[in-house]
Amino acid sequence: MRSPPLSPMGKLFAAAAFFEGLTWAGLLIGMFLKYGTGTTEAVVWLFGRLHGAAFLLYVAISLIAALRLRWPWWAWILSLLAALPPLVTVPLELWFRHLGLLSARPALAKA
Repeated sequence: MRSPPLSPMGKLFAAAAFFEGLTWAGLLIGMFLKYGTGTTEAVVWLFGRLHGAAFLLYVAISLIAALRLRWPWWAWILSLLAALPPLVTVPLELWFRHLGLLSARPALAKA
């Protein structure tokens, strides 16, 4: 079964989730380089700032998407919790896409 097409807000959420995950990955690589190999701090400096901005952007877009797309309460909470552990926003976005939560008409009934 194919997922319904994404709404503009769904596309924005998907992009924010990907960017947040990408900056998490960069930060983890930077932490390995800084603390694991002791070679450079530049990657942590760069991705630390990028990830901070991406995290704030993701949280804001997640809240706006939850309101505009009328997500059930559990989806809203999961979207916020997904920003805390590394790299969880990407699989969550794929799951939300599969459930139809990122389409113009959510496939799930309100809980």
